[in-house]
Amino acid sequence: MSNIVNPSTYIKSVLQNGMGRYVTQLQRITFKFSKTHGGSKGLREYMEKHLVDFAKDNPGVVIYVKPRRLGPASITMEYLNGENQYRCLSKHTKDDIVKWVEFARTQSGFPISRFIKNEHTDSPSIQGVWTPLTNKPTVLNVTDFPAEELSKASNFFPSATEQLLEIAKTIGTSSSQEQTKTSKSTN
Repeated sequence: MSNIVNPSTYIKSVLQNGMGRYVTQLQRITFKFSKTHGGSKGLREYMEKHLVDFAKDNPGVVIYVKPRRLGPASITMEYLNGENQYRCLSKHTKDDIVKWVEFARTQSGFPISRFIKNEHTDSPSIQGVWTPLTNKPTVLNVTDFPAEELSKASNFFPSATEQLLEIAKTIGTSSSQEQTKTSKSTN
């Protein structure tokens, strides 16, 4: 089902961002305000007190300030992925604008949307889903349990004692063969 207000999508992230160094996805921010209109008061206060600090803390973000005669105060954010976002800030306080600018700085630029699933991969496995019974023999499907032969412990590798006995047996047979060869050569 489609939702126009909040579209659904798979989870996305900016590829490899943060693996080396973190790159802020906000590329440009444009402040538009009126020098005299009362609705731009909060944006004018923000620019007087916080804009220089924001510019120092974020040297990778280009800041444009556009005064105009009429119209509401607004900000336009442009991100590295090409997305543009517009926010009307008419009659907002300085503290609200600080929060909106910080929100814009930390956002990836992807539009806000509902997630279809919490996990997503661009290269899914072609092997299928693994279960504990994936590589078991099919004879187990018709076996009556508990089965005596399946209840025994299975040793794939010989134990250390069995390995030592095998080595001793091979050494013993080779030394007895050498003794018989030496006794035949002396005769």
